[in-house]
Amino acid sequence: MFLICLMLCRQATSDDALIAVASNFADVATQLRITFELGSEHTIRLSQGSTGSLYAQILNGAPYDLFLAADQDRPRLLEKAGASPPGKRFVYAVGKLVFWSAKFDSSKMKALEILQRGDFRTLAIANPDLAPYGLAAEQTLQALEQWDRLKSRLVFGQNIGQAHAMVATGNADYGFVALSSVQSERNRLSHEYWEVPQDMYSPIRQEAVLLRHGSDNKAAVAFHEFLQSTAAKEMILAAGFGVE
Repeated sequence: MFLICLMLCRQATSDDALIAVASNFADVATQLRITFELGSEHTIRLSQGSTGSLYAQILNGAPYDLFLAADQDRPRLLEKAGASPPGKRFVYAVGKLVFWSAKFDSSKMKALEILQRGDFRTLAIANPDLAPYGLAAEQTLQALEQWDRLKSRLVFGQNIGQAHAMVATGNADYGFVALSSVQSERNRLSHEYWEVPQDMYSPIRQEAVLLRHGSDNKAAVAFHEFLQSTAAKEMILAAGFGVE
């Protein structure tokens, strides 16, 4: 009888939340979910995809409770559209851009020399029109006064994950990719990279937004709060992102 009562009490106080996560943050979100669930009665389910695709799903009624986007624009638009209660957005991570190759040395001095010489076949970046990391790569090349000269060598991924895959598989010689991808245990192939100074590109601020569907969901509200905790921020920093 005691066990039955305990189970009923747990069901009464716990919730299950469905969270939409931008692909570039999916690995970190999984680790955060595990840590959160260890200290909570709640359960978190993650659904990953591109920020644009998840945004469209939310507008079309997908039952997500919380959205971890790869930019600030989509969370702001969701709030404006009434899909999120006011004041429920915050920057949970700041992306960092690196110049990297899976085959060649791409440390700082080498990176600048490589870009100036331009003696390579292809340079992968995310599409600047679709992805914040792509825009950051374009801005970096412009800051180095290499954009016009190297445009013909560029190959574009639809997102930063595709750009990373091009370099990792050798289909591109070099690329501007996310530091978090290079540091990931799942993807790690080489420690040699150049972390681009953040004054060369606009900050890649990624916002989390509690959606109206999840505003009364205890699990979603608790995870939204957990993301702002010191413990979560330490995990995000260790994964190769910045925090504010």
